[in-house]
Amino acid sequence: MSGSYKAVKRRVFDIIQIGQRDDLPSRMFDWGLSVIIIVNIVSMFMQTFDVFEPIMPLLDVIEAVTLVLFCVEYVLRIWTADLLYPDLSPAKARLRFLVSFDGIIDLCTILPFFYLSGFIAFRMLRVGRIFHLFRINSVYDSFNIITTVLYEKRNQILSSLFIIIILLFASSLGMYSAEHDAQPNAFKNAFSGIWWSVSTLLTVGYGDIYPVTIIGRIMAICIAFLGVGVVAIPTGIISAGFVEQYSKRAHAELKLHDISEVGEILIDGRSEFLGRRIAELKSDYELQIFMLLRDGLTIIPADNIETKENDILIVSSEKMYKKKHTKKKSRG
Repeated sequence: MSGSYKAVKRRVFDIIQIGQRDDLPSRMFDWGLSVIIIVNIVSMFMQTFDVFEPIMPLLDVIEAVTLVLFCVEYVLRIWTADLLYPDLSPAKARLRFLVSFDGIIDLCTILPFFYLSGFIAFRMLRVGRIFHLFRINSVYDSFNIITTVLYEKRNQILSSLFIIIILLFASSLGMYSAEHDAQPNAFKNAFSGIWWSVSTLLTVGYGDIYPVTIIGRIMAICIAFLGVGVVAIPTGIISAGFVEQYSKRAHAELKLHDISEVGEILIDGRSEFLGRRIAELKSDYELQIFMLLRDGLTIIPADNIETKENDILIVSSEKMYKKKHTKKKSRG
């Protein structure tokens, strides 16, 4: 593989990577991709309105052009997958990308246009184009906070979901027992009770199925009150997680700005640096990262390297560095 080929591939990889804020072509690519996704989604929605029937050929052309651009992006990401996963062989790196979240979303974006578009299941895959927007936001702080909170509070959230499932089955069986004889068509089986329980516990209340017996209505009142608490439990857990994350980030920024000389940052299992690329850390926290210590090895901190647990970063703050450098110049 020639040097020029590697340089072109590296440059393409740097441009299509989302979140390279210090690289103007990469930022323009991010903005352009966002516009293309929005145009594609708007066109897809407009195609469902009869009032836009006169411009339907134009909407079809817009959809086709945007999907061609999606295909080009998909091919480029497969081509540069070995740079995204440098520890894997090229074949394994491409396979890793194809089965990743980004790869699956890309495939769901373009697949309905080319294959079996007449089938309902494949037409529904067009919804995947909306999830394409997650990729744009995934490297920025707002989205990272959400994913970090959900990951760190996963055990508590799963516990609350387990409680919700138990209440759903208990209330559905109870309501079926109370209402089946009075209205056998509405509560035919336990599944009918589950549908009613979901709409009641989650405070939706469609009203298509409702109790008519005294016992059933008393149970419905109790279950409705339980539903308020059921919704509040995971909401409170997630809200507390957001408060913790914002407090951590505010505290971390203060510590980073206090680094006037070279310092070390240990990345543990709760660190906000965990799983992030070196380029992101440089741009988000204005750090100079000199080296990465991992498993007793000293690694050159390339921009595409992702941090792992127990990594140690040798860093200094660019803000403090610039201030000191400016002072030295003024003294000189």
